[in-house]
Amino acid sequence: MHTSIIDTLRPTPGLRVLVTAGAGGIGAAVARAFREAGARVHVCDIDRAALDRLTAEAPDITTSMADASVAKDVDTVFDDVSNTLGGLDVLVNNVGIAGPTGPVEQLRPSDWERTVDVNLNSHFYFARRAVPLLKASASNPCLIAMSSVAGRLGYALRTPYASTKWAIVGMMKSLAIELGPQGVRVNAILPGTVEGERMNGVIGARAAASGVSAEAMRDTYLGKISLRRMVTTDDIAAMALFLCSPAARNITGQAISVDGNMEYL
Repeated sequence: MHTSIIDTLRPTPGLRVLVTAGAGGIGAAVARAFREAGARVHVCDIDRAALDRLTAEAPDITTSMADASVAKDVDTVFDDVSNTLGGLDVLVNNVGIAGPTGPVEQLRPSDWERTVDVNLNSHFYFARRAVPLLKASASNPCLIAMSSVAGRLGYALRTPYASTKWAIVGMMKSLAIELGPQGVRVNAILPGTVEGERMNGVIGARAAASGVSAEAMRDTYLGKISLRRMVTTDDIAAMALFLCSPAARNITGQAISVDGNMEYL
């Protein structure tokens, strides 16, 4: 039977999907989108209350409570994935924190280390456990790493965050080469300024560090975006769905910005 191009834009129903930090924000939007597309979804998160809210809304999404920066917690997540999904076709490595804001000479080493632990080490911990399962998948296996527009632009006063997001792109590029011969595709999504509580906090912190009002800082952010608007979590989720669809079967090793064209930071 002929398959139309339109049909290839939809992920194959029944995909087994793991979303890290999947109980809120971008992660929850991605988890909901895959569920609506017919996937079987497991999420992990450090926030028990957020996990409870998600499962109350969508009882068929299975969950693990875990600190993604702790390798033993990640091992527990994969024990749960084995029990609930029986394998894996898609990993959405979404976990990340904002990290500290301030001049580099004023940053505490402990804050730097925590940002690296959560934003970068966690991606390694999940990738190393997910890759054997993805290699065994026959369903167009895909690893998506959530980076940031700060993974392609410098970001003054946010050095720890930007450094980890650039590193995620480097990890993605390397894994795409490493895993391509086994048919596993690896891409990164680089969200821009995402509307929501987290961005409000980032804008507030940067405004305080710069000595201006939060309203003025928000206008400054919008002025850097060609479309003059922030993106939504659903915009990011839509890209994740596309990257896991048959239409994207030859897309790998790419850092794809979803940011309205952020011109600079």
